[in-house]
Amino acid sequence: MSPDAPSSAPRSTEPHVHAFRYDALGRDDATEIARRIAAGEVSAREVAQAAIERTQLLQPALNAVAFAAYDRALTEADKPHTGVFAGVPTIIKDNIDVAGLPTNQGSAALDAGPAKKDGAFTRQLLSTGLVNLGKSRLPEFGFNASTEYVGADPVRNPWNPEYSAGASSGGSAALVAAGALPIAHANDGGGSIRIPAAACGLVGLKPSRGRMVLEDADRSLPIRIIGQGVLTRTVRDTARFFAGAEAYYRNPKLAPVRLVAGPAATRLRIGVIVDSITGIPTDGETRAAVAHTADLLAGLGHHVEEAAIPVGESFIEDFSVYWGFLSFAIATGGKQMYGPSFNSNHTDTLSKGLAVMYRKKMAKTPQVLYRLRRTYRQYAEMFQQFDVVLSPVVAHTTPEIGFLSPEQGYEELFRKLTTYTAFTPLNNASGGPAISLPLARSRAGLPIGMHFSADRGDERTLLELAFELEQAQPFALIQQM
Repeated sequence: MSPDAPSSAPRSTEPHVHAFRYDALGRDDATEIARRIAAGEVSAREVAQAAIERTQLLQPALNAVAFAAYDRALTEADKPHTGVFAGVPTIIKDNIDVAGLPTNQGSAALDAGPAKKDGAFTRQLLSTGLVNLGKSRLPEFGFNASTEYVGADPVRNPWNPEYSAGASSGGSAALVAAGALPIAHANDGGGSIRIPAAACGLVGLKPSRGRMVLEDADRSLPIRIIGQGVLTRTVRDTARFFAGAEAYYRNPKLAPVRLVAGPAATRLRIGVIVDSITGIPTDGETRAAVAHTADLLAGLGHHVEEAAIPVGESFIEDFSVYWGFLSFAIATGGKQMYGPSFNSNHTDTLSKGLAVMYRKKMAKTPQVLYRLRRTYRQYAEMFQQFDVVLSPVVAHTTPEIGFLSPEQGYEELFRKLTTYTAFTPLNNASGGPAISLPLARSRAGLPIGMHFSADRGDERTLLELAFELEQAQPFALIQQM
C-alpha cells in the first residue's frame, strides 16, 4: 500500500498486494526499526501492533499465516529485549517448535498440540531480540517448491497473487515482501530459503552446514541438508542477523562471519553456470538475467568466466531418492516423530508419491548416500578455481498458482519440480552456502533471483558481494511499483 493512502485494507493497485503505510513500521527494514526502538522514537509494542494490523489486512489476500499469536506478541513486546533486533517483529515457519503453539508441518495429516518448549533454532532466532507473531505457512513437510495444498487455498505472491510465492518458506516470504514484517524465519532443505526469496524479491541466504544450531530432528539425518535462516528485504538485515545469531552460537569448525557492513575491495573470480544438469535449458528470461548479472559483475571489476557443474547427472537421481527417503521416514514413523495425531492417509500426492518411489529404490540407499556425501569434496573443488559461482536460483520464471499444485498427479508434479529446482539442491547436499538476490524482473513483473554460491564457511564473501550488488543495482521494492 502506498504510504500516502493509509486505508483499512490493502489497496488493489493491480497486481501488487502490500501494506506499506505511515505507521510504526513505515518502510523501514529490521535494522532501522531496531535503531528507532533503541532510540525511543517508537516502542516495541507500537511496532508489534503495526505488524499485527498489516498481517491481518494481508491474510485474506495472501493466506500466509498458519497460526497467529498476536496477544502473546504484544505481551512479549512489552518486555525488555536485547540483541541486534531488539523488539523487531517476526514470524516463525510452522516446521520448528515454538512453545505454546502447534507445529503442523503444513500438513493435514497432523493435528499437533501446543509445543512444550521452543526448538533449538527458535531459541537462537529469538536471541537476536525478535518478537514472534506466530507461525507462517509452508507446503506439506516442506517438500514442494510452491506453498500449495490439496483442498485448501495456497499462499499467494504479493507481486501478483495469481503466482506462486515459492516454497517451502512461502508464507514467510509473502509477509516480508508485502511489508507485514521486515524479517521472517525460513529454512532450506533443497532451496526453501532461496526459492521463495527469488519468487518474492527478497534476500535469502542459506548458511553453511553447521553454521546455525541444529534442530533435534536434523541430528538423526544421514545427510544434514537443512539450513536455518531468515528472509529479508535488505542485505544489511541478513548480515546483521548472521552476526546476531553468531553471538548466540558460533561453530568453531567454521570461519566466523562477524558483522559484514558493506562491500569488500577484493575483486573476485566468479564462475557462471547457466544451464543445470537436467539437460533442459534454462528459460530465456532467466538466461538473460544471468547474462546481465555477469556483465554487471564484470563492470564492477570482477573476473567472470564460464564454470562447469561439479557433479554428474546421477546427482538428480540421488537427491530425488534422498528426498523420497525423507518422505518414507515420515510415512512409516510419523507417529513417533509427530505424535499420535499423525495419519499418513491424509498426506498429499507429493508426499505419498515420494514414499512410494523410495520403496522401489530402497536398495540403492547405500550408494546414494555415498555419492551425496562425495559432493562435499566435488563442491569444494569448484572453489579452488573460483571465489563465487553465479547461477539461476531456479530454471524458469516463477510459475502461476496450480503449476506445482499437489492436486495433480505425482509423476507430472515431480517432473516439473525436478526441472524447476535444478540448481539449489547441490548446496544442501554439499553443505555450501548460497544466497539469492533479486537482481532482475520477468516480463510478467515478478522478481527473478540470482544465485551465488561460495565455499563452505564463506558466507562473509557472499554478503560482501551482495552489498556491492545492492548498491550497484538497488533491488526493486513492491511499494515502489
